[in-house]
Amino acid sequence: MSVALASQLREGTKKAHTMAENTGFVSCFLKGVVDKASYRTLVADLWFLYSAMEEEIGRLADHPVVGPINFAALNRRESLEQDLAFYFGPDWRNQIRATAGAQQYVARIHRIAKESPELLVGHHYTRYIGDLSGGQILKNIAQKAMNLGEHDGLRFYEFDAIADEKGFKTNYRTVLDNLPIDQAMADRIVGEANEAFHCNMKMFQELEGNLIAAIGKVLFGFLTKRQRSGSTEAVPA
Repeated sequence: MSVALASQLREGTKKAHTMAENTGFVSCFLKGVVDKASYRTLVADLWFLYSAMEEEIGRLADHPVVGPINFAALNRRESLEQDLAFYFGPDWRNQIRATAGAQQYVARIHRIAKESPELLVGHHYTRYIGDLSGGQILKNIAQKAMNLGEHDGLRFYEFDAIADEKGFKTNYRTVLDNLPIDQAMADRIVGEANEAFHCNMKMFQELEGNLIAAIGKVLFGFLTKRQRSGSTEAVPA
């Protein structure tokens, strides 16, 4: 029995999607306020997350529900490794640590892969299709905000193996709609996709604290400099 899973995922995650976009970290990012230290922490967290997802989905390549979404063209682990080498250097593996939110997210991926692997579809849709859809916009924002070269530290957003993004997403939706699931499982997958958004929000909230601290340091330095210069001009709000 096939169900219209693609449209159910799109409609059923709208609220969670909006909530994720309104977190302080993402909101600042979209406005071009990007702290490199916070961003490279995000890249590290994403490496742990995508490593777990690609390990489990690869292991389940013959699974009737998970197997059909195992598109190698979407894989992000190698791209993230290139970005980590840029931000941390060749010894990046010994320098990165997953934040608490990322650790919880990774643990959830491994747990549902064992207990109910069909639910991985919700995580796959939330992360990969989101990355593909908004990748170029986010890449341009990050590049400008951190004054980076065209590819430096931005490989995560580049899907070189996908020449036609629109065509790929159309095919992906067709695959989702033809997965051998019933409505009860579709409901569970949509529910898990919402959980995926919440997992992402936890990671963003941790990074938000780092971003606020970084902005605070910049403002403190700015105010201190003005005081040393003896300026009495009002500091703009």
